[in-house]
Amino acid sequence: MTRDNDFEPKLGRIRTPLPSQERRYLQDALKGIARAGGTAPKSRSGFQGNRIGRGSGVGRVLASRDKYAAFRNRPVVVKSRIVKLQGRLDSARLHLRYIQRDGVTRKGEPGKLYDAERERADGKGFLERSEGDRHQFRFIVSADDGAEYEDLKGFTRRLMHQMEFDLGTSLDWVAVDHYNTGHPHSHVIVRGKDDQGKDLIIAREYISHGMRERAAEIVTLDLGLRSDIDIENSLRAEIEQERFTSLDRRLQTEAGEHGVVRSGMDRGNAFRQTLRAGRLQKLKRLGLAAEIAPGQWRLADELEPTLRRMGERGDIIKTMHHEMQRQGVSRSASDYAIYDPSDTSAQRIVGRVLARGLSDESADRHYLVLDGVDGRGHYVDIGRGDATEPIAEGSIVSVNAKPLSPRQVDRTVAEIAAAHDSRYSVDIHLRHDPSATQAFAESHVRRLEAMRRQGKFVEREPDGTWVISADHVERAAAFERMQVRSIPVVVETLSTLPIDRQVAADGATWLDRELVAEAATPLRDAGFGEEARAALVLRQQWLIEQGLAEREQDQIVYRSSVLSQLRRRELNRVAGQLSDELKLSYAEHKSGQKVEGVYRRRIDLASGRFAVIEKSREFTLVPWRPALERSLGKPVIGIGRGDTISWTVGRKRGLSIS
Repeated sequence: MTRDNDFEPKLGRIRTPLPSQERRYLQDALKGIARAGGTAPKSRSGFQGNRIGRGSGVGRVLASRDKYAAFRNRPVVVKSRIVKLQGRLDSARLHLRYIQRDGVTRKGEPGKLYDAERERADGKGFLERSEGDRHQFRFIVSADDGAEYEDLKGFTRRLMHQMEFDLGTSLDWVAVDHYNTGHPHSHVIVRGKDDQGKDLIIAREYISHGMRERAAEIVTLDLGLRSDIDIENSLRAEIEQERFTSLDRRLQTEAGEHGVVRSGMDRGNAFRQTLRAGRLQKLKRLGLAAEIAPGQWRLADELEPTLRRMGERGDIIKTMHHEMQRQGVSRSASDYAIYDPSDTSAQRIVGRVLARGLSDESADRHYLVLDGVDGRGHYVDIGRGDATEPIAEGSIVSVNAKPLSPRQVDRTVAEIAAAHDSRYSVDIHLRHDPSATQAFAESHVRRLEAMRRQGKFVEREPDGTWVISADHVERAAAFERMQVRSIPVVVETLSTLPIDRQVAADGATWLDRELVAEAATPLRDAGFGEEARAALVLRQQWLIEQGLAEREQDQIVYRSSVLSQLRRRELNRVAGQLSDELKLSYAEHKSGQKVEGVYRRRIDLASGRFAVIEKSREFTLVPWRPALERSLGKPVIGIGRGDTISWTVGRKRGLSIS
C-alpha cells in the first residue's frame, strides 16, 4: 500500500540526465504549453539566478505590482554597477575622486562626500574599511522630479535606510550629490560586506526593480502621486516616440517567445486599446511590427535593441544641437555625424572642440562634440574619461579609430619567445638582439604588464620572466579588442590655441604645419573648414611680412626651416619670462643632447606642449609627453631624438618612457 507522502529516492550524482522516455515526455509537454499560447521555461528548472541573494522576495513583490498603479509613483532611474575589486582599491580610489570633482554642486564647487550620519564623510576611512573587499556596489539614483529637492541628502539617507530593512543588514556606504545635469542625482557607493563581515550578495531582482520602486515610493511620498491626467499625457506621448518605451515593454511581455500580440487584448479599456493600436501602427511605420492577420501583430526580433539605438541617436542629436547653439555654431541636421570607429570606412576627423561631456556617468564614458574641417558637426564617443587628457574648448584635435590589430611589439615578443623556450625577459631580449637598447626592451615589458593586468593574456614567473604562449599574437589582438570597448578612439591635440589666435601667433602653429605639409588636411568650403581656409590665407600674409615666406608668381615659397625658426623664437621669448620667475638661466636644448633634471610643470604654447626641466642653476624646455605627468616633481633623464625625447623616470629606478 502506498501513501501520498511516500517517495522513492533516485540515486546518482546531482543533475543526472533524465531517461530518454521522461525526456521525450517533457519535450511533448513543453510543446503543448507553447501551442496553448503559454510561455515555456527556458531551462528544465527555470533557474535564472535572479533570486540569489538578499532582497529577492522584496524585489519580486515590488516588480509584480500593478503596472498602472506604478505609473502613479514619481519616476526614478537607478543605474547600478557591481565592481570587482579583487583586493585592489585603485578603481575605488579613482571613483571617489571622480564623484567629488569640481563643478558638480549648484555653486560649481567640488562634490561633498557624506554618509548615513555625517555631513562630511571620511573617504580615506571608507577605503581603509574596504581593504580586502571582493566587490563594491555603485549606484546612481536620479528622480525625474529631483529638482524639487533643495538637498538630496535626506532622500538618499531614507532610501539607504529602507534598503537596509529590505536586505536585513546594515550597509556601509558613502554618497555625493550632483547638480550639474538636467536631473540632479546621487552617486552612492556601498561596500560589498554585510554587518557580519560576509560578502554582501544583493538579489538581481532587487537591484533591477526593488531599489527603483523604493526610491519612487519615497519621492511620491514627498511630492504626491501623479494625477490621472499626468499619467495619460505621459503615455500618449510614448505612442510616437522613437525609443524603447513602457508600451513596448508591455507588448513584448504579452508577445512572449513567439513575438505575436493581439491588438484587441484591451477592449475593456478604451484608453489602453487606443495606446496599443497607436503604438503598433508607429512600430509598423518603423518596420518593427507587421500585421500578419486581422488583429494579430508580429513584433520584430530586434525590437528592443533597435529602439534603444534609435533613442540613443536621438539623445546624441539633441546634445549636439544644444552644444552647437551654446557656441553660436549653426549646422543643419543633415550635417550632424556620429563617429563610428567600428566602421572600416571611418576616416580621420580634424576639428575644433565645441564641448566635452559625460554620456554615461555610471560607466564613466565621455564624448566630444567637434566642428569638423569637413563642414560637419561630429559626436565622438571617447570612452573612459581618464584615457583622454582634458581638452579645452576651441582646441584643434584629430580623432582616429583605435587599431584592432596587434602591434609590432607583440610580434617581437612572440619571435624572441619562440627562440627561447617560450620565455621572454629584458635579458633574453638583449641577448637575442644585441643592437636593442635597455629602454627598447623595457617598453616590451610594459606592454606585457598591461596585458597581464587586464586578464589571463600572459603569465609572469616570480623571477620576472614571462611565459609566452604560441598564440601570443592572437592573444594580443584579443587584448586590443577588449581595450577598444573602453577606449574606442585615439584623440591627438593638434593645437591648444584657438584658430583666430594662431593667425598672428609668434610660434609654430597648426596653421604653419598645414601650410608646409606635403599632404595637407582636406578642407571643405563650409563651416569650420571655411574658417580654416580663411585663417590659412591670413597666416600666409603674416609669414610674408615676417620674412619667413615670399610670393613667387602665383606660389608661396616658405623657408625650409620655418617651423624650427618659429619654435625657437617662441621658446626664447617664453624662456625669458620663466627665467625671471624661476631665478634660473635658460639653456636651449639641442637635438641628440641629454636632458637631466626635475620635471616641474607643463606649459602650452602655440608651438605645442613643453616640459619645464629644472636643474640646480638652469632650466630647459623640451617636448612634453603625457607619461611625464606621473613624474611631476621627480628627477627624469632623457635623450633627444629629433622632435621627441626618450625619457627615463628617476635616477635609479630605470623605468623608461619611450
